[in-house]
Amino acid sequence: MLDTHGRKYFQPLIYQVAKVFMKYNMSANQVTVIAFLLGISTGVFAFYGMGVIGVVIMWISGLLDAVDGTIAREKGSTPFGTVLDMTFDRLVEIAIIIGLALRYPGEQFQLLLLTCSIIFSMTVFLTTGMMAEKKGQKSFYYQAGVAERTEGFIFFSLMLIFPTYLKVITLIFFGLIVFTALQRMREAARLLS
Repeated sequence: MLDTHGRKYFQPLIYQVAKVFMKYNMSANQVTVIAFLLGISTGVFAFYGMGVIGVVIMWISGLLDAVDGTIAREKGSTPFGTVLDMTFDRLVEIAIIIGLALRYPGEQFQLLLLTCSIIFSMTVFLTTGMMAEKKGQKSFYYQAGVAERTEGFIFFSLMLIFPTYLKVITLIFFGLIVFTALQRMREAARLLS
């Protein structure tokens, strides 16, 4: 929801950062790799209980994830760049969940449910994107939802900073992702029927 409706407010900042990378002739894929490496390191910080550092690094990774899209739109995108971006986004989420699961073994069931909900939501999202006509600035049909990447980062931030409430935060996050998946499923039924 925030990605869809809030991006316009942050796009000037994202564009300024993108200009710095473009000045040094960096491609969108190169920025994607940098964002990925920073993002997966968040899982390491989660494992070592360094939540605040993990959150800062995760949000820098998220900024660069938006920057790579801006560079792709400016310089031209490739289908492989889209695959790289979507795959690395999921691997960052997996790294954070694994880091938390290893740090807090008593919470592994909730984190497993969260992982399943992400798989469910992304399956609907990607399948609908594949079946629908390309629309908008992205290289695929983009289904908006209640829980998008920014909401995910907010919940991961809460999970990293307030591990005492990890179970509750994870279950709320799980519920929002399942709701989003069902919301996307309903839209897919309308769009593709």
